[in-house]
Amino acid sequence: MRSALRPSVAVFTIVLLLPGQLFSYDTPLSPEAVRDAYYLAQRHDKSVADFFTRYNKYLPAPDSGPQISSVTFLTPYALVVQNVMQRSTGYSAQQVELDHRNQDETVEIIIQIQLTATYGPLIPRPVGTGSSSTTGFMLRPYDFWKDFAVQVFNKDKAVKPLSSSGDSVVSCTEPTSACDLSGATLRYEFSAEAFPSETAVIHITPPEGNPVSVEFDLAYLR
Repeated sequence: MRSALRPSVAVFTIVLLLPGQLFSYDTPLSPEAVRDAYYLAQRHDKSVADFFTRYNKYLPAPDSGPQISSVTFLTPYALVVQNVMQRSTGYSAQQVELDHRNQDETVEIIIQIQLTATYGPLIPRPVGTGSSSTTGFMLRPYDFWKDFAVQVFNKDKAVKPLSSSGDSVVSCTEPTSACDLSGATLRYEFSAEAFPSETAVIHITPPEGNPVSVEFDLAYLR
């Protein structure tokens, strides 16, 4: 005799596999996933660093131009882990779950830029007028990062951020404590639902030097 439950099970399976319903990483996060992220952040050991390894891509210095030193892709789950790590003691699993329940889930992409010997904190400028004028130097603007063009794709589809921002990075030396511009950090926030396909590509075009493309396989990110 055939089971009367089989048709309903088949229908349920079809619903689960409808296109656009699944994502490579976890979203929306279940209460269990939020608590799991909380307890991972509480370990304070090598396992936390190992977890974030797959979310970061590091790039070598170019022959010329600025260095795109790293690109980070943080999923909703990774953002919960990071948020808990940045909080002071006393932040409970119950509070994390409550806070997350009232938020829209997002993805964050972070790009680190480093100045180099060929693209440093000083830029040349003419001193005086005419062909015989000498060349002096001026400080590179702290918002130099605005000259970098960044495009994000989910597979072949361009994705627009909900918000974007940039901050200059300054390095200071001892014992004089002299500080110089050394780089910048770019941040882009996206809706978590903007990446239904398994491939995310971040394309960065600097004002000098060669463009850089970084690809993340979202199937390996939680």
